[in-house]
Amino acid sequence: MNKTHIENITLSFLQLSDYQELKEAMIDSYQTMSEAYWREDQIAALFDKFPEGQVVIRINEQLAGCALSIVVDEDHLEGEHTYKGITSNFTFDKHDNDGDLLYGIDVFIKPEFRGLRLGRRLYDYRKELCEKLNLKGIVFGGRIPNYHKYADKMTPKEYLEKVKLKEIYDPVLNFQLANDFHPTRIMRNYLEGDKDSSEFAVLLEWDNIYYEKPSKKASTNKTIVRLGLIQWQMRLYENLDELMQQAEYFVDAVSAYRSDFALFPELFNAPLMAEFNHLTEAQAVRGLAKYTDEIVKRFSKLSISYNINIITGSMPKIKDDLLYNVGFLCKRDGSIEHYEKLHITPLESKVWGMQGGNSLKAFDTDCGKIGILICYDAEFPELSRILAEQGMDILFVPFLTDTQNGYSRVRNCAMARAIENECYVAMAGSVGNLPKVHNMDMQYAQSMVITPCDFPFPSNGIKAEATPNTEMTLIADVDLSLLKELNEFGSVQNLKDRRTDIFELKQISGK
Repeated sequence: MNKTHIENITLSFLQLSDYQELKEAMIDSYQTMSEAYWREDQIAALFDKFPEGQVVIRINEQLAGCALSIVVDEDHLEGEHTYKGITSNFTFDKHDNDGDLLYGIDVFIKPEFRGLRLGRRLYDYRKELCEKLNLKGIVFGGRIPNYHKYADKMTPKEYLEKVKLKEIYDPVLNFQLANDFHPTRIMRNYLEGDKDSSEFAVLLEWDNIYYEKPSKKASTNKTIVRLGLIQWQMRLYENLDELMQQAEYFVDAVSAYRSDFALFPELFNAPLMAEFNHLTEAQAVRGLAKYTDEIVKRFSKLSISYNINIITGSMPKIKDDLLYNVGFLCKRDGSIEHYEKLHITPLESKVWGMQGGNSLKAFDTDCGKIGILICYDAEFPELSRILAEQGMDILFVPFLTDTQNGYSRVRNCAMARAIENECYVAMAGSVGNLPKVHNMDMQYAQSMVITPCDFPFPSNGIKAEATPNTEMTLIADVDLSLLKELNEFGSVQNLKDRRTDIFELKQISGK
C-alpha cells in the first residue's frame, strides 16, 4: 500500500484523455498476464455506448483503479458463456440500453494502492448505478487466480467450497463474497490466457432488492406506507348509526392525512351490547353479532369513499351456530376479506362460548402484503412466522386488554414478532370503560407502530406511540424498502439464519 500522504480520493467518469494512464495502470495490475490491457479504440467504444458504466478512482490526482461495465439482456447468460463472447469479441456490441443486468467487464486497483478498500468504492458505485437504472442486478465472471495451486488436487467446485469455508484464500473470490456477491456456477474456458485460474471462472451475481419489474399498467403500489391507528374510546351509543358516525369521524380524520390504512381495535363495537344487558353474557354477545354484517357493509362504503384500506378490528360473528371473533379487511378497491381469531382466551371461551377460527393467510393490498392477528394470536410466534413466509411486510394487531399486564403481554410479543419476522407491527386498542356492559368493564391501551431493531429503524423499535388511555389517532409512515435492505444486509438476519436443516414449520390447514 502506498505510504505517501493521501490528500484526496475522487471517483469520476473515465475520459478518453485518461487512456495512456489507464493502459499503464492495467499493465501494472495484471503482471502475470501478457498484453492484458485495453486498446484505445475499445475504450472509445465502451465510452460511446455506456459512459455511465466507466469510472476511475484517483488518489492525489493519480489514477489508482478503474471499473468498466455494460448492460446486457439476461437471455445472453443462459448456459455457459465466455468473456470474449459476452463482450462480442471486445466490441461490446451486446450492450443494450434496454437490458436488465449490469455486466462487469473489468475492475482493477494498482498494486501500490491495494489495501485502501478502493475496490469496494467501485463496487458501491456499480450497485448505486444498478439501482438508479432499475436493473435486476450485477453479474460477471470472477477469476480464481489461486486455483492453479490446487488444480491437481480438487475441482473448481471443491475449490469454491473451500474458499467459502475460509479454508483457502483467493484474493478475487474472497473480495467478491465479502461484497455480497454470490456464486451461481462454474464456467469453463472463460478467459483465454488466464493460466492462474486454469481458464475457469465463477459466475458471480448481486441482486438489486429494489428492482421493480416494468409494467405498462397503471400501478399504485407504494414503498412509503402511511398507517392510521384509532385508539378508540369505549362509550355508550344509542344505536348502530351513532356508533358508525363515530367510526366515520375517525376514518375521515386519518384519511385527511392520506393514510393508506385505518386500524380499529378488537371488539370496538362492544358498546352496542348494552341493549342486551338483560340477557346472559353469552346471549348478549350473540345479540351483538347480529350487527356484524351491516357494520362490514358500511365500512366497505367508507373505504371506497375515503380511499383508504380499513381493518375493522374484530366483531363477533355466528357461523353454523358457532360464535367466532372475526375481523374484516375492507379494501379501497371495494373488495372485502376476512380474518379469524385463532386462539380464544380462557375468558372468551368460558363467558361467551367463543370458538377459535381456522383461517390464516397474508393479504395482498396496494401497499404490499399484510397480515392480521387479533390480540391473543400475537402471542403465538408460529402464526406470524407463517405470514412472514407468505411475504408479509406489515402485521396489524387489533387488541382489547383490560389490565396493564394484559396489555404488556400483547405489546412485548408484538415487538418480538417485528424482530423475528423483519416486519412492521401496528397495534391498536380501546380505552375507557363500559359500566353498563357485562364482562367489558375497563380497557387499557397504548397503540403503537413497532419496527425491527437495526440501524435504519429506531433503536428501541418504536416508530410511534399513542398517549396511554387517551382517545386519539396515531399516524406514522413506514418504509417497506428498509425491510428489503434489512433482509439482505441487516446486522442480524433472523429470517435467513433460521436452522431449517434441523426444524421446520408447516401450516396444516387454514389457507
